Amino acid sequence: MIDIKYIRENPAEVIERFAIKGRDANAEIKEILELDEKRRAMIAENETLKAEQNRASKMVPQYKKEGKDTAELFAKMKEMSATIKANDEKLSDVEDRFNTLMLGLPNLPDRDLKPGGKENNEPLRYFGEPHKFGFEPKNHVDICTDLGLIDYKRGVKLSGNGFWIYRGMGARLEWALLNYFIETHLSNGFELVLVPHMLGYECGLTAGQFPKFEEDVYWLETAEDERRRFMLPTAETALVSLHRDEILSEAELPKKYISYTPCFRREAGSYRADERGMVRGHQFNKVEMVQYTLPEKSDEAFDELVANAENLVRGLGFHFRTVKLAAEDCSASMARTYDIEIHIPSMNGYKEVSSVSNARDYQARRGNMRFRREGSGKPEFVHTLNGSGLATSRILPAIVEQNQNADGSVTVPEVLRKYIGAERIERGM
Repeated sequence: MIDIKYIRENPAEVIERFAIKGRDANAEIKEILELDEKRRAMIAENETLKAEQNRASKMVPQYKKEGKDTAELFAKMKEMSATIKANDEKLSDVEDRFNTLMLGLPNLPDRDLKPGGKENNEPLRYFGEPHKFGFEPKNHVDICTDLGLIDYKRGVKLSGNGFWIYRGMGARLEWALLNYFIETHLSNGFELVLVPHMLGYECGLTAGQFPKFEEDVYWLETAEDERRRFMLPTAETALVSLHRDEILSEAELPKKYISYTPCFRREAGSYRADERGMVRGHQFNKVEMVQYTLPEKSDEAFDELVANAENLVRGLGFHFRTVKLAAEDCSASMARTYDIEIHIPSMNGYKEVSSVSNARDYQARRGNMRFRREGSGKPEFVHTLNGSGLATSRILPAIVEQNQNADGSVTVPEVLRKYIGAERIERGM
């Protein structure tokens, strides 16, 4: 959520920054400011009436002591009480509309972002060179099928399109990746947290995914008296609610968390022909990084998360690039995002395997997550950041495609060999 004081003091700038995100917010900001003014006026009026009511109430004993008639005083108090009640009902309607509009606003994009969408994304740096083959390379679907790594048919039989089954060395390769990610993060000082896979509505609201993207998740059927839950689309949704409605001490920051979870997404819309196999799916595995940090340390934390993601991909020996997203391509909750994209030969292009984002204080305001300054003792909102570290569903296809050999085998990246116990994956293993 954006600070209403900032909107109040900088309406033109807010509208201008939303414009580079492709959003005409003139009418929204105008209505928000009108509601804010009305809301504050109504609150002030009620506070004045309540103060008068309290003064009148304190005069009752004095009237009785002096033998004065209290009828007029009680009538006045009754009238004020009715006015306060009517005002509270009107205020409730105004605040409901005000909060709906405020929760519907996306985050303000950082000022240095380019306007527009994917066409304005900016590759910042490249690592390695595209793999060259001395033979006709296969795509990952054929390789995984030939080596028995992935069972696509039975995945569809169990759950439908967009699901698959890891088998044998495929399952071991997947698990090796997760072990590699987690071990690396632990050595970088992150705390491993295993979170519930079913979350309450407040988690989606705090993360900024709700209310706009409520239909992008899988909701569970629950009894009327039971808390409504959804399957988490990413561990970020859980991790950024760990300290909801809490005030941390300055000394506790930064908080650095990682979590492994399967991720569940509806992935509505048609799939492109080059997105076969595991490139897009309704369930995939991911290790997520999240940081809570001081506002002045926010940019430093962002650079750290980007470096962590890059180092994981570099360790696997991939050719990849780091891309700074344009304002419109950043998700609604994020002020800035860098994508780490790996090269998958059969797709003749790059696919994102990590998205590192800074929400600034947007999520913290939605979840009321603050820290107390040591000097002043004043509570301030923390900054929250997240990054994939990493998602496996595109890493594994890239491994088998970039590391395939002419005899149909796949060379295992060196960093994974201690988990798998093999240098190559061959038929029949």
